[in-house]
Amino acid sequence: MKGNSIKKLLILVSILAVPGFLFFYLLPQFAKNRYKSLPIYGKKVVSSTFHTVKGKQIPDTIYHQIPDFKLANQSGDTVSWASLKNKIVVLNLFYTQSNNTSVTKYIKQLSEGYEKKPLVRFVSLSVDPSDESKIKDYAATLNAKSNQWNFLAGDTAVTYPFIRNGLLLDVIEDDRKDKPHFIFGNKILLIDVQHRIRGIYETDSPDATAKLEDEIKVLIAEYLRNVNDGR
Repeated sequence: MKGNSIKKLLILVSILAVPGFLFFYLLPQFAKNRYKSLPIYGKKVVSSTFHTVKGKQIPDTIYHQIPDFKLANQSGDTVSWASLKNKIVVLNLFYTQSNNTSVTKYIKQLSEGYEKKPLVRFVSLSVDPSDESKIKDYAATLNAKSNQWNFLAGDTAVTYPFIRNGLLLDVIEDDRKDKPHFIFGNKILLIDVQHRIRGIYETDSPDATAKLEDEIKVLIAEYLRNVNDGR
């Protein structure tokens, strides 16, 4: 009788121990892989250097990085990667005289959700060089604060190569009409703290913008995980 009681007790302890094992040992492993890493857009080059994984040497990969830039914002301050250090950036192209303001309105709505989250910054880059004198008033109509949402403009000799080669978007000025009209890759980019493009989203697709909102959070989680790991 006593032996049966001990046996039942051992069975009960085993049953109770299994969930504890699963929680403390297996769950953290799943948590580490909860977020699927976002892709990195642009050309990739295999480096001559290596890193070691489980004793095996793996060639390093050099990914496309958006080059540095220096452009004035609506407050007259110079914005560059130095001023956006360790920031996740959501970037779009625009110009102040465009009839299509849906993207700007969406960015305003999105940015308002990150007013108290300094890790994420928003950048709107004009494709119209004449906007250098207009972005201050334009930003004011949107109540955009330059420490969170920068409106940038500059000479096309600077901005167009940056857009095409750095941001991997298309842009052209169509001067066949009475007033300047610009054709450009009207997409939203998600850029990580290493200045790499991690997402490109169609601005007129609700599914794409919903994906952007989810993937901003994924990128935040990736950044915080890397910081905690000392990377």
